Parts: sequence; structure tokens; C-alpha cells
Amino acid sequence: MSNPEIRLADYRPPSFLIDSVALNVDLYAEHTVVQSRLSVRRNPAVTSREALCLDGGSGLLLNRIELDGEPLAADRYQRDGEQLTIIGVADSAIITTEVTIDPAANTRLEGLYRSRQMYCTQCEAEGFRHITFYLDRPDVLVEFSCRITAEQRSYPVLLSNGNPVARGQLDGGRHFVEWHDPFKKPCYLFALVAGDLAVVEDSFTTCSGREIALAIYVEEKDLDKCDHAMRSLQASMAWDEQRYGREYDLDLFMIVAVDDFNMGAMENKGLNIFNTSAVLANPSVATDATFQRIESIVAHEYFHNWSGNRVTCRDWFQLSLKEGFTVFRDAQFSADMNAPVVKRIEDVGLLRSLQFAEDAGPLAHPVQPQSYVEINNFYTLTVYEKGAEVVGMLHTLLGERQFRAASDLYFERHDGAAVTIEEFVGAMEEISGRDLQQFRRWYWQAGTPQLDASWAWDEASGIVTLTVAQSCPATPGQAQKAPFHIPIKVGMVGANGDLVLTADGATEQLLELTGSRQSWQFGPFAEQPVPSLLRGFSAPVVLRTDYSSEQLLHLASGDSDGFNRWEALQQLYKRAIVGCCEHGEQFTVDPQLLARFADIAADRSLDHATAAQLLTLPAESELYEAMQPIDPAQVAGARQQLRSQLISGCGELLAARYHELSPNQAYAPNSAQIGQRALKNLALRYLCELGQGEQLAAAQYAAADNMTDQLAALTSLLVLPHSDQASAALASFYRQWCNEPLALNLWFRAQATAPTATPAALRELLSHPDFALTNPNKVRSVIAAYAMANPSQFHRADGGGYQLLADVIGQLNTINPQIAARLVAPLTGWKKYAEPYQSAMRDSLATIAALPALAKDIAEQVDKSLGD
Repeated sequence: MSNPEIRLADYRPPSFLIDSVALNVDLYAEHTVVQSRLSVRRNPAVTSREALCLDGGSGLLLNRIELDGEPLAADRYQRDGEQLTIIGVADSAIITTEVTIDPAANTRLEGLYRSRQMYCTQCEAEGFRHITFYLDRPDVLVEFSCRITAEQRSYPVLLSNGNPVARGQLDGGRHFVEWHDPFKKPCYLFALVAGDLAVVEDSFTTCSGREIALAIYVEEKDLDKCDHAMRSLQASMAWDEQRYGREYDLDLFMIVAVDDFNMGAMENKGLNIFNTSAVLANPSVATDATFQRIESIVAHEYFHNWSGNRVTCRDWFQLSLKEGFTVFRDAQFSADMNAPVVKRIEDVGLLRSLQFAEDAGPLAHPVQPQSYVEINNFYTLTVYEKGAEVVGMLHTLLGERQFRAASDLYFERHDGAAVTIEEFVGAMEEISGRDLQQFRRWYWQAGTPQLDASWAWDEASGIVTLTVAQSCPATPGQAQKAPFHIPIKVGMVGANGDLVLTADGATEQLLELTGSRQSWQFGPFAEQPVPSLLRGFSAPVVLRTDYSSEQLLHLASGDSDGFNRWEALQQLYKRAIVGCCEHGEQFTVDPQLLARFADIAADRSLDHATAAQLLTLPAESELYEAMQPIDPAQVAGARQQLRSQLISGCGELLAARYHELSPNQAYAPNSAQIGQRALKNLALRYLCELGQGEQLAAAQYAAADNMTDQLAALTSLLVLPHSDQASAALASFYRQWCNEPLALNLWFRAQATAPTATPAALRELLSHPDFALTNPNKVRSVIAAYAMANPSQFHRADGGGYQLLADVIGQLNTINPQIAARLVAPLTGWKKYAEPYQSAMRDSLATIAALPALAKDIAEQVDKSLGD
């Protein structure tokens, strides 16, 4: 690989520290001038006397450089690639630089760039070096001041981190605002926004009685879409005080909505910048899923104020220190705000569909990676979602009380510092008194552990002996794996529910698997129970058991653990899909499974959101991991065959449930209504698949007063081949929402994920006048949705879907390589596929690899995927 590799083993502290930085950012129509004044001093922890090396992107035009107020001679500094080396800097000095940059030309959306008529920044991970020369690394914590000047009529709002300390008028219709952030921070948390923005304001009173001003800045047209985000922010602030004892520190908390943004949101200190899709919502333009996503992301970014900002990462190999912990915290919050079991099911579905595949592919890496070429490639499901599962296991092992005490210790001991994962686990160890050395392997070892569980019932003694063995497949660079420390929650389910396992009457027990193979005994019991294993999905593993169909049906109806009831049904669905693959149309689904499906559909006592999950089959992407070599057409056909058999006898029941779940009530994005709409719209989808729902869907589309029902009706119509109603609804939707980007993205996505989507149809969407490759939300709505959420159409025997993706990646290579690199993921598992898919995927990867001037973001992903 031609691009240099960065290794954790090579970490060295910075030779210089920065005590303060004063920025002066002058925004002009054609360019921006950035003056930086750094107060630097040698790091006393570093004995060698090295030159001062500042990071600076190739787009920085250096106008001048001064050392202690004097112009620096040309032989005192050298610029090489993205480094500016200054020779002969004393133990302390003032470094002043002035650069010119072109934000309007910055389509990579890193550093300072234009989004529509607004200026904004994205500095994580290494964007600040594209604004000015700096020590662009997270272990350099600095007190920031920032003065922004711009033409007042076009940019009346000028924002940065911290608190505003001065403002005024300048000649030529320009004005300035000065900001000061009293909390030291790494430069990746710097933010700047300038634009003609409206604001929604509110406040929050902290537990100590301080009043915090809250402000959400948006374009004028979006003022009616901020209420939900504001309520979510206030709920997050209250929850973090109650659950973790964390109070907000500044006097002002701001959010800005930006249409062009590579990520969902960014936790810049005091000035969070959000993708519009992650903050703007009202019932007309946002679905229930969007409302819940906004609630979660607002919480996530707010929680970063402590788990990421006040205590930050020493280096980027510690990324999961802030992201894994914060994802765990936002999952706790979302579970408390909504339906906990449904939240857990959704999280596990994401892990199994995408993260397990990442663990099993050529891009597999530990939660704490050991090396990288481009750090943007490691904002992955492994670092975020699996990292959160690792924190969740610590919570399980320690219990709520000790985990909270350890979190308190971690925050208090390391406040204002840049630390490592070791400090986090060390706090857990210190409070609990436990030895967590083996547990640390979850951070160091890649791959998804596999558990093989078996049990024996001794009728004479009434004892159940449970045996569990663990293993972990080889991953790149790690052929052999040592045993993990795995928490396994178990119960025993008898004829009438859970049986008592312990002397204190507990019906659930926590086992700790630390060896390659261990056994435990339970009982005595008066009846033979069915073990309920890995309750709540207590560890991110693959569990293999020899449950009979009767035992799974018993768990699906009698287990007190809501997650495991769902899991038992999922296992029955998977077995039936395998049967359909092996026997084709001759396979007949077990009548007991058909009856259980109908019983769930008919059960009025069941929570609606849970019922919708129970009636939903495993995703194709999840099935791929268990059915290799993968034949996508066969898997899609088998899954549809099972679904058809399950719903074929339920037409009248589904229609009855649909009508009774359609009450005339005002829309509210609360848990009860969200569950009700989920079940109703699933019934509508199934009715359309049965050929009995076209008129119902058309009527719902016409009458819908919220986007959830409108979009559900549209996507249900799109399952019907050659439907005039579907064509009419698509045309109507576009006419209604062509000037609303958030809704228009849903229109693009509905077509990209339709069962009839073809590469030719996708190319038409990509050439639509409202589509733009420069806008990440549009790219995600069309090509990412097609490649990642429509597997039966993307995986075509002729390779047309793969070639389409390769073509788009080629175009994005010079526009936004960060987004392009993320699109490589659907091709990376090519070795797991059957022919002709395997060769076609490999050929598309080779096409990408041969691109001229291939960006290192993309090259790293493709090189690892192709391997030899």
C-alpha cells in the first residue's frame, strides 16, 4: 500500500504544547483569510529537542508566517506535503500565520466549507488542518478565541464555540463577533458557522439552578421543524443529570442545521453542527423513525459534552473511548424514553445485519484498531456499535450502582484530559475490585465470538447441566484468538413461565464464560425446563444451540424476556428460510409456526411495537452471514416464499387489524402511537403483497396527514408490479414535496429500495435534476440505499448493480472521497458470495482500484478488500 500506515505502537507525545490560540477568520465572497496566533511551548514530558511541525492541508495558501512578532526567513521553515516545519523555535514562542483558503471549492466538506448560502466547519477527525496550520491531534488541548468577520447583510449570524465576548460594526458593511471558550479542547471540536439564519430559543435550568440558554439555528423556512429537537435536548440534559450526575457547563448551548454534512452530527463544544436530516422534523415531512433518530442523535451529541469533550481521546486509536461509551449512553436514554425491548431488538438487528458482516470481512478490526491509513475509515459500526456493546457488558458485569460509581470516578479523575481506553477500563476495575485484564480482549481482538451451547436434563435429580464453548474465527492479522470474558444471562422456562434459579428467588442468573469451555448446573426442578440463553443479548456473539422447534415455540410464547421471545421466533423464521432454500417450492412451513404468526397478528393484548417486530422476518443481510456461499437470488426467493406462506391465510385478519389500528387522532411521535402506526403499516404492506391492499394503500396515501402514513402507503404501492396507483402516488409525492429537501430524499429512497429498482432506474434517479453528488444526503438516499438496503436488486447476476456502484465511487473520488470510501462496504465481502456474484464484485473492486489519483480513503478500503 503506497499510503503510509499510522500505528498505535508508534504513538509519541507532542514535542510542543499550545496554551492558547487566537483565530481571526475573515469571510469574503471569493475566499477566506485565516490568521492564527499560537502560544506554544516545549512539552516538558519530551526530552528531545525537535523542530516544531504543524499540520496544514494542501489547500492552504501561506501568506505570511511570524515567530515572536518577526517575519520568519525562508530558510527557517519548510513545507512538505501536509506539514509545515519551523526550525529553531525556543522553549516558548508565539507563532503567527496567515493563510487564504477557498471554502466554496471544498466539496470534501472537511474544514471550512460552504453549504448553500452558509459557511460551516467539520473538523473531526483531521479537518482543522484545512483551516490553518496547527498541531492537529486530539491530545493537544487548548483554550480557543475566535474573531469572525463577514459582510453583515449576507451573514448576520456569526457563531463559534463558547460564549460571545464582543461584537461590532466595521467599514464596508461588515461586522464581527468574538467568541471565547474557557474550556480547553482539541482542535477537532472547533466550530464556526456564518449565515443568514433564524433561531428557535428556549432554556434549561440545571440541577444546581443555573439557567442555560438553548438555541437552534436554521434557515427561515425550517423554523417549524425545530420543536422536537428542542424537546429532545431538554430531555437529554435532564436525563444526564439524573442518570450520570453530569451538568452542562457553559451558559449557552447551540445547534445549527446544515444541509451538506458528511456525518449525522458533530459535538463541537457548545456549538453542535447537525445534518438537517438529524435535527429537523415535523409530522408532515418526517417519519416516526426520523423523530426517534433525532431524539437519539440530539442526546448522543449532548452526552458527548462529558464523554468526549470534557474527557477526550489521547489519539484516534481511542475513538471508541468516546463513541462506544456515548452510543451506550444514548441507547440507555432511548430505551428509557421509548420501548426498551423494541430498542434492543433494533440495536441487535443493526449489529447482526452490518457489524457482524464487518467482523467477518477483510475490513475487520478490533474496537481499538492498531493501525490505519485514513482515520475517517474507522468511524465504523465496530468502533461505535460494538464498542457500545463492550461498555454494555461492563455495565452488566458491574451492575448499575458500581458502573455509575466507576463512571463518576472516570469523569472526575480525567476531567480536562486526553486519555485512553485503559483509563476507562481502569476506573471500572478500581471501583469494582475485579480483574478485567481478560475482558480487555474485547478491545484488542477483532471478530465475532461464537458460542456453542448444549444442555442435559437429569430426570432423576432434576438438575440441568448447561455447557458453553467459545471460539472466534480468524480475522486479518489475528489468526488465533484467546478466550473472551463473556457475560451470559440465563433463565429456565417451565410450562408456566420462568423457574426460580437461586435461593433468593431470582429467575435469572448471570454466568461469566472465561474459558474455552465451561459447564454450570441448575436446579433441582420438578419439570424439564427450556433454557433461555443470552437474555437481552447480553454479549455481541453468535449463539448456536440445538433447540427443537417445539422448544423455540415454547420460548416464543412463554419466556419472560421480551428480547428472547423475539429471538426464538427469529430462529424459527431462519430455519424455515433455510428449508425453503434447500427444498424450494416443495418446502412446507411448520403449521405450528403458521399458527404462532397468526396468533401474534390477532393478539390485541400485545404491545403494538413489539408485535410489529415479531411479525417481521430477518433481513436478507443478516441471513447472508449464516448462509454461505451467498446466493442472493436464492435467499431473497426463500425469504419471500416463507413470507407468502405466513401471510397467505391471514388476509382477513390483517385487514381487520389494519382498520382497527387506523383511529382518527391527532399525530404525536410518542411510543404508543409509533407502535400503532408500525403495526398498521406492516399490515398494509402484507395486504399489498397478498394483492388485497392496493385500494387501501391508495386511500391512505390520499388521506394521510403525516409523513409516516404517506410514505408507508407509497412504499406499499411500490411492491405492486405495474401499478397505476403507485405511479400516480410517486408523481403526486414529487409535486407536493419537490421544494422540501428532507421529504424529497424520502422520495428518492423509496424508489431506490423498491422491489422493482434496476440499475437503469437508478441511473435515471442519479441524473434527476434534483439529485446532486455533492450532497451526502442525496447520495445516501439513492446509491447507498440501493446498495445497502435493497440487496435483492443490488446483487444481480449480471453485475449491473456492482458496476453502477463502482461508477458512482469513481465520480465521488475527486468530489468527496470520505463518502465514496463508505460506499465500498457492500463490495468488500465478495469472497463469501457464490458465482457469478463473486467475480462481478471482484471486477468492480478492480475497476475502482484502477482509478487515476485514487484517494487514500478509498484505496485503503479497496486494497484490503482485494487482498492478494
